[in-house]
Amino acid sequence: MKKYICEDAQTLGAQAAAETAKLLNLAIASNGEARLLVSTGASQFTLFDALVGLPVAWDKVEMFHLDEYIGMDETHPASFVRYLKERFTGRVSLKAAHFLGSADAAAVDRVTFEIRKTPVDVGLIGIGENAHIAFNDPPADFHDTAAYKTVSLDEACRRQQLREGWFAVLDDVPKTALTMTVHQIMLCKKIISAVPYGVKAEAVFRTLNAPDITETIPATMLRRHADWSLYLDRESAALL
Repeated sequence: MKKYICEDAQTLGAQAAAETAKLLNLAIASNGEARLLVSTGASQFTLFDALVGLPVAWDKVEMFHLDEYIGMDETHPASFVRYLKERFTGRVSLKAAHFLGSADAAAVDRVTFEIRKTPVDVGLIGIGENAHIAFNDPPADFHDTAAYKTVSLDEACRRQQLREGWFAVLDDVPKTALTMTVHQIMLCKKIISAVPYGVKAEAVFRTLNAPDITETIPATMLRRHADWSLYLDRESAALL
């Protein structure tokens, strides 16, 4: 693991984006293409703002969608498809963007087929306030070898979505979602986690200081990855 503590969220986003762009360009130079897995949420705003302005041959990059609420319409403000189109895919010209759509079975089959063709070069994997990765809330299943699975969201996760402003009231936050499994996430050649803001400080502390890799703190599994970069700001690193 490589850990970077940046002054603020903007600096964090710029540095995480710079490493992402460098790795994508190296993959393109080596293989003629690159494959990128992306997270969403408020914590990724500064990363995407920086990444879209960097010199990458985007027409040689395939993007994969990490998770989505079951049955979520793309027009909803909380739709991750909408998020990605507004903040990333609508601002660069990708070779392909593999969206989960409304997270139905056909989407699962289609994206699973594509992601298993060859390993993902870079996975941008955030850490939730409850230490989830993707929508793998605690206790996560570290052994499911599917690419994607349907999960029930715990209240802590749903309250995070409410606090970030995606929904008006808690009852509006969906209770089920489609998520990439922990197993599939760990198959990325490189994982970069951009984790700013004080609301993530406890999750960061627990992730790095838990004595064991544990399904009750899903992000601890990232410690087992051979090439993981963790970007923090002063606020998210406050308890370290």
